[in-house]
Amino acid sequence: MKNTLFWRLCAFIAFGTVLLFWALSWLTNHTETSMSFIDADHQQQLLDYGKQAERILRYEGEASLASWLQDLQQKEDTWAAVVRSNITPFADSSLPNQYIERFQLGRSVEWKIHLYFEENPTMEIPFSDASSHLLIRLPQRMRPGAFLIYAKVFLQIALPLILLSILSFVLYQHVMTPLRRLENATNAFSEGKLDVRVSPYLSVRNDELTRLAATFDHMAERISKLIYNQRQLLADLSHELRTPLTRIDMAVDFVEQNINPKQALERLRSEASTMRNLVEDTLTLAWLNNESPRLNNDDFDLVELLDVICEDARFEYPDRRLTSVLPENVLITHSSQIALGQAIENIIRNALRHTPTESEVNVSFANCNNQYTLIVRDQGTGVPDEMLSDIFKPFFRVDKARSSDSRLAPTQNNHGFGLGLALAHRQIAAVGGTIKALNYYSEKGHRAGLQIIISIPH
Repeated sequence: MKNTLFWRLCAFIAFGTVLLFWALSWLTNHTETSMSFIDADHQQQLLDYGKQAERILRYEGEASLASWLQDLQQKEDTWAAVVRSNITPFADSSLPNQYIERFQLGRSVEWKIHLYFEENPTMEIPFSDASSHLLIRLPQRMRPGAFLIYAKVFLQIALPLILLSILSFVLYQHVMTPLRRLENATNAFSEGKLDVRVSPYLSVRNDELTRLAATFDHMAERISKLIYNQRQLLADLSHELRTPLTRIDMAVDFVEQNINPKQALERLRSEASTMRNLVEDTLTLAWLNNESPRLNNDDFDLVELLDVICEDARFEYPDRRLTSVLPENVLITHSSQIALGQAIENIIRNALRHTPTESEVNVSFANCNNQYTLIVRDQGTGVPDEMLSDIFKPFFRVDKARSSDSRLAPTQNNHGFGLGLALAHRQIAAVGGTIKALNYYSEKGHRAGLQIIISIPH
C-alpha cells in the first residue's frame, strides 16, 4: 500500500480527534452532572431546618415559628416560609393518592440543580403530616457548582492541551523512532562501522520509513562491499606488484654492473609489460565493481565471436585440442561484444592452460529457458568443491585450487595473476548474464575436469 505512513497518521489523528471530543463531551457532562447536586452536608442541613420548624410549630406555636423563620432568613440571607397545602378537587374530579403523595411546592433537596439558572431554586422540606411544608430559597452558600468556572477552564483549555500534547508526543515518537535509528546508523557508518544496519530494528513496521531504512541498508551494503573490495584489491595489488618490482630492481642492478645487460633489458621490458597488464586489469575490475555498469549497446553474432576466439586459442595452444559444437549463428542483442568476448576468451584460455597436453577442451552451446547457455569443459584436475566459488575472486590463484599435474607445461603452471576469471565474472554480470563453475566426474567417480557454465540473456 502506497503512502502507508500518511494513511496511518491520518487514521491516528482522526481517531484521536474523535476520541478527544468524545472524552471532553463526556467529562463535561459528567462533571456538570456531578456538580449539580447539593452537597450531602447541605442537604442534611436543609432537612434539619424542616424538622426544627415542624418541632417549633408543634410544641411552641406559630409565634415562635415566625420568630424562628425571621432568624433563619437573616442567618442564611434568603427567603423562607411555612405553608399548608390542601388540594381540593371539584367538578366531580378526584386525585389519586399516588399524585397527592408526590405533590411538591418546591424542589426536593435530592433533586438536580440547574447550574446555569441565575436565581436559586425554592427548596421544599415536607413535614410529617404531608400537608405542611417548609419552603426556603436555596442559600447561596449551599448552591452547587462553586468550582464550575475552574472545571470549565480545565476541561476546555488544560485538558485538551494535555491530550493534544500526548497525541503529538505519540505521533512524534512514531515518526522519530525510526529516524533516530537511521541517524544513529548513519553516524556509526560514517565512523567506519560498515556492518551497521537499520531494517532489523523496524521489522514490525511496513511504511515509508521502513522502506527508507531498507534503502539505507541497501546503500550501506553496497558501499561496505565496495570498500571491502577496494581494500582487498589494493592489498592484493600491492602484494602482486612486489614480485615484478623486485625483478626490476635486480635487472637494474645487472645493467649497472654490466652483467648480461641485454637479458636484463629484456627482463625490464617483460616485467614492465607484466605490471602494465596487472594494473590495467585491476583498474578494469575496480571500475566494474564500483560502477556496476549495464553494457547493452551492441548487437552481434555470438557464433562468429566464438569462432574468432577459438581460432586464436588454437594458435596459442597448438599442443591441445579445442573442439566446439555451435549452431550456424546466434544473434545477441543489447549486450557488449567487447566485454563478452574478453570474458569468454579468458575462460577458454584458462581451460586450455589447465588442460594437459594432447587433451581436449570442449565448447558447447544450448538454447533453453529464454537464455543461451555456453559450456566450456576442460580435462584438467578440476577444483575442490569448497573452492568453486573462490575461483571468481580477484587474485585467487587457480593453481592453488587445482591439484598439481606433471603433464602441465612448467612455464604455464604459474601463469597469470588470478584476475582472469574475476574479470570474466564481472563482465558477464555487466551484460546481464551469470557464470558458475562445476566439476564433472568420470564413470568411476573420479574428478575428470572443470566446466564453466555461462548463461546469456536473449
